[in-house]
Amino acid sequence: MNIAVVGLSHKTAPVEVREKLSIPEPLTESAIAQLVSYPHITEAAILSTCNRLEIYIVAHETEQGIREVTHFLAEYSKLPISSLRQHLFMLLHQDAVMHLMRVSAGLDSLVLGEGQILSQVKNTHKLGQQYNGIKTILNKLFKQAITAGKRVRTETSIGTGAVSISSAAVELAQMKAQNLAACRVTILGAGKMSRLLVQHLISKGAARIRILNRSMGRAEELARQFPENSIQIHPLSEIMSVISESDLVFTSTSATEPIIDRAKLEIILEPTKPLMLFDISVPRNVHSDVNELSNVQAFNVDDLKAVVAQNHESRRKMAQEAQALLEEEVSSFDIWWRSLETVSTISCLRNKMETIREQELEKALSRLGSEFGDKHQEVIEALTKGIVNKILHEPMVQLRSQQDLETRRSCMETLQTLFNLDVEEQYS
Repeated sequence: MNIAVVGLSHKTAPVEVREKLSIPEPLTESAIAQLVSYPHITEAAILSTCNRLEIYIVAHETEQGIREVTHFLAEYSKLPISSLRQHLFMLLHQDAVMHLMRVSAGLDSLVLGEGQILSQVKNTHKLGQQYNGIKTILNKLFKQAITAGKRVRTETSIGTGAVSISSAAVELAQMKAQNLAACRVTILGAGKMSRLLVQHLISKGAARIRILNRSMGRAEELARQFPENSIQIHPLSEIMSVISESDLVFTSTSATEPIIDRAKLEIILEPTKPLMLFDISVPRNVHSDVNELSNVQAFNVDDLKAVVAQNHESRRKMAQEAQALLEEEVSSFDIWWRSLETVSTISCLRNKMETIREQELEKALSRLGSEFGDKHQEVIEALTKGIVNKILHEPMVQLRSQQDLETRRSCMETLQTLFNLDVEEQYS
């Protein structure tokens, strides 16, 4: 068995490729079911965000498992494997473990130290368990990664004032528009990203904010979180009329196709009226053809890199501190992983002892005769089980806790020889 991750991110693929490989939550169950149906994959988890898609697997044959994941991604995205492969990264075992730790801690994010990714890793773990993709090994790995992410945020300062994708988008808007207080701002969507947009816009002085959403209830709930600000809400059906009266538009919806394009804007915009669009959705909400209009400027998540770069250098030292903590968490996982090779020997020995116990108990009970009551049989059953468990307890503890690989293997070989165990490897 081995752990591997196959994926792509803002570091390896542009947004037009990432949006083809975005797996929304409603499709996660069927995607996991397909992955674990492949002959070489026993566990699978899917981490899909606006900046990455990563598939973690446990495979019988690592090379075959990676090939099956690549086939799945090509089939899902409808991209030929030849063009998809140039955007993919593949990491095996120790590197895959460290990568998830770094992701969970926000060290691999576009915005270094980003906080939202930890909740996304938690959600990946939850969905993987719910849809039977995560079992023993990935369960331990994701729990360790979540612990690592929490430690980094509580034991270092990397999360202090860490900008999110939303705040980076607002900073970019401030750079382009100069005076946010004078701008009429519209936000499409009413989810977590939109809440962060409102929060950062208000902190930068924006005063005229409108929210459009398909569900008016969610839009109203978002507006209520900022009672001191007069935020207007509109149904999404009014999108084009509201945009025509806006200076800045931020989009953060779950739409899988663009909801704003050149044709729609041409109808509503005066030729001399400027408009800036900031699309932080993946898949994109804004079609790239809007840039063909001379009075429109459109920016997507990949355009945030210049803003993020300004914050990166000051956070580099904090990232080094965080890396040291992650090394500890990786080491802890590695100790657990190496202890798995004792499972087969321990299980085989326990089964053999149980078989002997049952055989000897049956002989003893037959000699005692039928007049021997059920209550007495239960007492003897419990007694013999207790004896076996106490005899096995200390050797099993010592075997599991032995950190030296050669010593542990020598102990297992001795047990297998002394008790003539026919061990079938469960993890290798």
